[in-house]
Amino acid sequence: MRTRHLMTAVACLGLVAAGCGYGPGDALAQARTTLDIYTVDVEGGNATLFVAPSGQSLLIDTGNYGPEASVRDAERIMAAAKDAGLTQIDNLITTHWHGDHFGGMAELAKRIPIRNFIDHGPNVQPAPAADDFIQNVYPKLYANAKHTVAKVGDKIAVAGLDVTVVASAGETLKTALPGAGAANPYCANFKPGDNNAEDPMSVGTYITFGKFRTMHLGDITKNKEFELMCPANKIGTLDAFLGLHHGVNTSNSQVIIHALRPRAAIMNNGTRKGGQPDVMQVLFSSPGLEDLWQIHFSQLSGQEYTVPGMFIANLLDEPSAAMPVAPIAAPPPGPNTPPPPAHNGPAYWIKLSAQPDGSFTVTNARNGFTKAYAAPKPGT
Repeated sequence: MRTRHLMTAVACLGLVAAGCGYGPGDALAQARTTLDIYTVDVEGGNATLFVAPSGQSLLIDTGNYGPEASVRDAERIMAAAKDAGLTQIDNLITTHWHGDHFGGMAELAKRIPIRNFIDHGPNVQPAPAADDFIQNVYPKLYANAKHTVAKVGDKIAVAGLDVTVVASAGETLKTALPGAGAANPYCANFKPGDNNAEDPMSVGTYITFGKFRTMHLGDITKNKEFELMCPANKIGTLDAFLGLHHGVNTSNSQVIIHALRPRAAIMNNGTRKGGQPDVMQVLFSSPGLEDLWQIHFSQLSGQEYTVPGMFIANLLDEPSAAMPVAPIAAPPPGPNTPPPPAHNGPAYWIKLSAQPDGSFTVTNARNGFTKAYAAPKPGT
């Protein structure tokens, strides 16, 4: 199976009318008028599903690695796919080779066809699970499909959307997107962050649907945020910012959060992963941010730095009698680290539905709470 770059996309990925594998979901696809984005609960990992009005799809990551976690997360992704009426995943981006991003891939591939597997290339942070998967499992998954190594500037073919790769394999976009390129005032006070090897390699995508603008950057870290956004803001502004690297503080600097001015943000955090006070302070002080939506309440936030419960999608298997007011510090990693509060029961996604005029709604599937965001005013 040859590996080809994104610009050589198979023709059927851009042609719904050609009948490229669409079946029972056709009626729903024909009735759909919105871009629907599901942020799936994969317990502090990432799985974000985009479904265009055409019915074509893009999935970013597949959740956690492990015999139980991979099955759990694949089933949760499948629930979102079924809700969207999908019979296949047209494009799967694995942002990078950490177990909380590729872990459910093999189990998901047993449940639904995946047509195009996209990644940044080789793993640069040796780890037994990732290296074994890439060498022995991954080639079998894309043997009868397409495998693409993403390059900055590439376009991913999803009919009805414009999907641009803005980061991959440690490289970031060098030329500003149309309408962007203004000086970024937040660069002056930037403080570099710590990096591991794989997070900065993440595939990042900028996605537009008419006037609606969103972005998912995998787990790129503060130093890569600086490269992308300084000295000039190469992206512009967003309506919604997705993922936020689980809300951890090796990412989410002001140079990106404040400069992008998202109206809404959806954080794929865990019960004890992400949501540290310094990150929450950056988010809550971001110009133009109306709301932060969270997949979980985070112990690292406490009540002091969290959002109202209506914006939080998932609870615990055994809810605490009271949530702590003050945030807690994450325990140091190691074999004796106590596990985070468990959540293996019913899981709920956060769903964003966008219109081409730039208006959108966000819905918490747990409680049905929905908020509407108006189309931006002309000139914004």
